[in-house]
Amino acid sequence: MDKKFLDKVLEQIVRESIVDHEEEVVYTPFGPHYYFIYFHRSPPNSEYFNIHCKDIYGLNKEEIEYVWYGYRKIIKNKIGG
Repeated sequence: MDKKFLDKVLEQIVRESIVDHEEEVVYTPFGPHYYFIYFHRSPPNSEYFNIHCKDIYGLNKEEIEYVWYGYRKIIKNKIGG
């Protein structure tokens, strides 16, 4: 597992995510259209995330898991949770 590459993937996905504090949603680059999640209702959908990482970046299950946990941590910090 090339963690430098995975960290770049993580940075890219975070850059493509938009945190809207006024509406309390996060718009993500994965999922149907530009998927969004409400701050206080649900975490990002890992199924859409898995498909996105596999199709766009060619990641395997272990690599996706690494990026997923990093993504959730960063987004949680961005929304103040």
